[in-house]
Amino acid sequence: MKIGNVNINGYAALAPMAGVADMAFRELCVEYGAAYVVSEMVSSKGVSMHDRKSGALMVLSEKERPAAIQIFGSDPATMAEAAVKAQSFTCDVVDINMGCPAPKIVNSGNGSALMKNPVLAQQITEECVKAITLPVTVKIRSGWDGESINAVEVAKRCEAAGASAITVHGRTRAQMYAPPVNIDIIRQVKQNVKIPVIGNGDVDSALSAKAMFEKTGCDLVMVGRGALGRPWVFAQINEYFRSGDILPEPPLEERMRVMLLHISRLCEYKGEYIGMREARKHAAWYIRDIRGAAAFRNEIGKLESMEQVRELARKVINSNPGI
Repeated sequence: MKIGNVNINGYAALAPMAGVADMAFRELCVEYGAAYVVSEMVSSKGVSMHDRKSGALMVLSEKERPAAIQIFGSDPATMAEAAVKAQSFTCDVVDINMGCPAPKIVNSGNGSALMKNPVLAQQITEECVKAITLPVTVKIRSGWDGESINAVEVAKRCEAAGASAITVHGRTRAQMYAPPVNIDIIRQVKQNVKIPVIGNGDVDSALSAKAMFEKTGCDLVMVGRGALGRPWVFAQINEYFRSGDILPEPPLEERMRVMLLHISRLCEYKGEYIGMREARKHAAWYIRDIRGAAAFRNEIGKLESMEQVRELARKVINSNPGI
């Protein structure tokens, strides 16, 4: 598929998860076959105020292409300014967040709160499209709540405003991340727009990716929480569509090797102090569902150095022989 003039060669993209989808994780997912990645969301207000943290979130590496920078906000002019700034960081696509359900985002009228105001959603998209030469995409939810499923209307308005693709997370804001995913609304959006549609929601395996494609007709699937502690999920999805084979989960020793690589990059890119504190949640995801995970989580909460992470990996492997 293509987003504007950007070729996306593959089947699955990495979702823009705040506090998770940073450069270290994006690079790792691309190495495992993610066809496209989207940054953590960047505040348009922060950009307008020249906030250093907002700028840092826009930094991309050449190892993670094609990549989008995602921006959020509810003022069309400020969003356009943020889109211009994002373009200056040489991203391939600028994505507009209209799906984040977090209270602190929604209470300011941002993220999925825009699902309640389709006219404003269209205005924001239009201003961003006019401001830059890169493709602009939009990530939405099925609606605000079960009584206002309006993804089709919002998608059509964004398409009319010049959006190059739409990602649909098949849940309402009221659901947050609770089941079920509304597959049908993704299918309806696909049937009602001419631009590519990316299906999002509970894709965590080759078979769930296949179901998303078959039931919605979408052009690409997006993996979010299913990649946490499992960046190899992209390789599993790709292999299934190439050969029909379902790859097993990697052996525990390989999982620990990937964990060490991931955390070492976190420390390289952010410094050991910040890197190790962010590493704790990732380490917990890498060891979930193994024997003794609960006890290891206590140890993970105290990680402060790479040597401690290496020792943790050794303990995990030795306590789970043959896995």
